[in-house]
Amino acid sequence: MNLYNEILKAKEQLKDVVPSTPLSENMNLSEEFQAKILLKREDLQIVRSYKIRGAYNKIKSLSEAEKQNGIVCASAGNHAQGVAYSCNLLKIEGRIYMPKTTPKQKIKQVQLFGKSFVEIILTGDTFDDAYASAKKDAEENHKTFIHPFDDEKVIAGQGTVAIEFLEQCKEPIDYVFIPIGGGGLLSGVATYLKTVSPNTKIIGVEPLGAPSMKTAIEKGKNVALESIDKFVDGAAVKQVGSLTYAISKNLVDDIILVPEGKVCSTILRLYNEEAMVVEPAGALSIAALDFYKEQIKGKTVVCIVSGSNNDILRTEEIKERSLLYEGLKHYFMIQFPQRPGALKEFVNEVLGDEDDITYFQFAQKNNRETGPVIVGLEIKKQEDVVPLKERMLQKGYQYRYLNEKEDLFTQLIR
Repeated sequence: MNLYNEILKAKEQLKDVVPSTPLSENMNLSEEFQAKILLKREDLQIVRSYKIRGAYNKIKSLSEAEKQNGIVCASAGNHAQGVAYSCNLLKIEGRIYMPKTTPKQKIKQVQLFGKSFVEIILTGDTFDDAYASAKKDAEENHKTFIHPFDDEKVIAGQGTVAIEFLEQCKEPIDYVFIPIGGGGLLSGVATYLKTVSPNTKIIGVEPLGAPSMKTAIEKGKNVALESIDKFVDGAAVKQVGSLTYAISKNLVDDIILVPEGKVCSTILRLYNEEAMVVEPAGALSIAALDFYKEQIKGKTVVCIVSGSNNDILRTEEIKERSLLYEGLKHYFMIQFPQRPGALKEFVNEVLGDEDDITYFQFAQKNNRETGPVIVGLEIKKQEDVVPLKERMLQKGYQYRYLNEKEDLFTQLIR
């Protein structure tokens, strides 16, 4: 009940600063899943993510002495922007530690929101490096460290999302799909929902390559993953918060793991069909619907679209991951004859009419009859890959299929 009351206080504290975002039905998704699919559009928030809620609630709640001393945070994304915007609004000095590898676009956005009230410090190559530097600064200089998720005030701020969509929806909500990174959004929304709407099923969604909350709940303790796929950067953490784990483990009804390629397909679909620009973490909740399509038929479903801070430089990687996941992009290492006309024969005799070569790497070695060639092929239908492989064998081409050899694939292609 204490956290529930904190969420109510946070709503009051945020009312004149953080605008309510729309809850809108998506007709395409509703028709596809034979359900009422409502999107909570936190991608339309001031800093283009829900993170402003927790950051502002925490910083606003500080004592006057703490505000005078200033604050510190570590982030390479949405939390940094929320903190920066809050510092500017409240006229508080803030230091934001970011890895040196942070894209310039994100650094510029943080400075834009924070203006003269924030100092950006680039340090180390990873988030962990920046986090360690920020914690050291906070301890040595008696500044308040603003945690991105493992803090009651931050969790309470994120929980205000639930107050809004319950007020906006005039009928009972059967399911809510919530993206999980460190667990702050899940903890806050789940706490409010289970108090006010206990029959609503809460489905957490994590990237397949970073199942930190699911692993912790299954093991019964908050363990750290040894390695993760960082592609869904807004939701890829090795370990969830100790507080968020303690709260979420008793409130979440299920956790779905979504492959990164499926996330990419969802990003592209939302852009092409809905003119929505979402970041990978923002697409998680919608991407999860496919894995729950039988359960949600005829139900009212809310998907929290958590953010839209997507770097345009990632577009090609998003397309590539989507095609690989959909079975439309295939890479082979082929022993290729080293003679004139060999490529023409391959195109004419092996490739189908709609197959396209998108990648070709070959270094001729004159003292051999054949040499290894890396070929990337894009096909129109997933099932076309089977006859393609058969034709290669019939024509005497020895090959290794690289899609199924992740280590080799990563070294040669990515």
